[in-house]
Amino acid sequence: MAKVVHISEAASLAVHSMVLIAGSPEMLNVNQISAVTHSSRNHLAKVMQILVKNGYLDSVRGPRGGFTLKGDPGKINLLQIYELIEGSLEEHHCGIETQKCPFDACVFGGLADKFSIEFIEYLRTKTLTDLISKY
Repeated sequence: MAKVVHISEAASLAVHSMVLIAGSPEMLNVNQISAVTHSSRNHLAKVMQILVKNGYLDSVRGPRGGFTLKGDPGKINLLQIYELIEGSLEEHHCGIETQKCPFDACVFGGLADKFSIEFIEYLRTKTLTDLISKY
């Protein structure tokens, strides 16, 4: 079934993991996060490596290891995390690959652009702090 908005599993794992870690008083490891998110441990580990490599998380190896947030959760917005995984989001999107629509008015009523702009604005304005109490 097609989806109007597609959020990849990797982007979703990155955002969920960051919120979980930001809200936890203790380090969380891949097994714990994987259990909470019902996700593949291996896929999650790859996402976590990206977050560590790009300076969002610190990691400690070993049986008592795990991840901690590196930085102020109030200054990390969801757009930063999303775009780290997926790349920059486009505000304007048309299904025609050439981006040269033959019509004077959008046959979709401009909804694709509207959805994109609203989605980007939501991600830009929501920080980890805003979501910590949601779970």
